Amino acid sequence: MQNVAFHRTEHGFTDLRPAMHQLILSILFATFAGAASAQSFPSHPLRMLTHFPPGGATDIVGRIVAPALAARLGQPVVVENRPGAGGAIAAEITAKAPPDGHTLLIAGTTTVLGLNEVMFPNLPYRASDLASITRLVTSPFIVAVNTSMLPVSSLRELIAALKSKPHQPFGSGGTASGMHFAGEAFRSLAGVDIYHVPYKGNGPAMSDLSGGQIPMAFVDLGSTSSYKKSTKVKVLAVAAEKRAAMAPDIPTAAESGLPGWEMLGSFGLVTASGTPRPIILRLNKEMTEILNTPDIRTRILATNNEPAPTSPEEFDAFIKSQVAKVLKVMKEANIKVE
Repeated sequence: MQNVAFHRTEHGFTDLRPAMHQLILSILFATFAGAASAQSFPSHPLRMLTHFPPGGATDIVGRIVAPALAARLGQPVVVENRPGAGGAIAAEITAKAPPDGHTLLIAGTTTVLGLNEVMFPNLPYRASDLASITRLVTSPFIVAVNTSMLPVSSLRELIAALKSKPHQPFGSGGTASGMHFAGEAFRSLAGVDIYHVPYKGNGPAMSDLSGGQIPMAFVDLGSTSSYKKSTKVKVLAVAAEKRAAMAPDIPTAAESGLPGWEMLGSFGLVTASGTPRPIILRLNKEMTEILNTPDIRTRILATNNEPAPTSPEEFDAFIKSQVAKVLKVMKEANIKVE
């Protein structure tokens, strides 16, 4: 006997077969459309946006991986710096781009992909407007000083100097950035009086630190790579549980007398939500292989960042865990972003 689907109503029975057939056709159409778009991907050059200006870690890593991705995809990959508004400018461009994988964003994990929408209700995009591809790198946050303005050589000496001469400014990569929160957490844990000076990225913050416009800065370790040989800039400690493999000579905060100051910097690759799953998986596969290539890995490690690719689902879970950690820090330290 043929199976027939009916639904009983107050007016009798309704034949559900047309609706079921339409649903099946819709699913099949979406599946085939996604597969077809994946087969033709990429059909033109890709944009790889970063929400920081040149000189920061996202820009440096982006310019390392973009040529490798272009070689694999057979289309140019152009890196574009779109700084400002805490990452919202670049994120909005990506979120509103056609969902076809041709517009990519290298985004800060904690802020742009999660915390921004918690703090800023009028944000022009939502985290759900962006689809995860992979985490790219991790890099612990650090505190660095201008040795002329703060002639200290350890975290202990810095804390003592700040207590003897309070109300000192510190720079970071921007208001409500992970670096900002690292500085505020340091302020709370160390019990010092310091205030925030936001920059449009870590590159400008480090430039002003080196130039003597600010005495100290909180950035990710990757943003200090250009200052390894500088006599004006000294990195005092990493906000991590253990020393960084890229810079084993820099002590942890716990080793330097400030246990509990642990904050990890990271960023990953995302695209517009609604991009077909096969394209997401293709980009994930290519980026994972690129980041695991010995030459690329060596070049990224030299920038004080560590390649750390994930699956899209693993990246989503990592974002949630990092956002939860920062919200906990904000609550415990009574941090309020104006």
